[in-house]
Amino acid sequence: MTTRFDPAARNVLGGELEPCSARPLTGFFRNGCCETSHEDLGLHTVCAVMTAEFLAFSRAAGNDLSTPMLDAAFPGLKPGDRWCLCAPRWKEALDAGAAPQIVLEATHEETLAIVPLGVLKDFAVEA
Repeated sequence: MTTRFDPAARNVLGGELEPCSARPLTGFFRNGCCETSHEDLGLHTVCAVMTAEFLAFSRAAGNDLSTPMLDAAFPGLKPGDRWCLCAPRWKEALDAGAAPQIVLEATHEETLAIVPLGVLKDFAVEA
């Protein structure tokens, strides 16, 4: 499921924003894309590839992304899953040496307000 909220959304490279993940279904709007709006106070714009190191970092920072929450239809994440992370959390992980790799084509351009493109490119993986 990748119904776009904003068909004009752009990625950090200036191209059309590509889907991040349908399994597990991610995004602030749970449409598979790292789109954002004024409602998205967390800025869920970074399409990240989960690692055990990042999941442990996130759990220690108070956001357990690996434990399933079935009542919220959240399966829990595992290494290798793609997920739309909050840009400020990704930056925190970067500063702590635990930042996961990202998919630039699926990372929303609003991320550039938090992290410079050159840094993002250092953590890029193939789409």
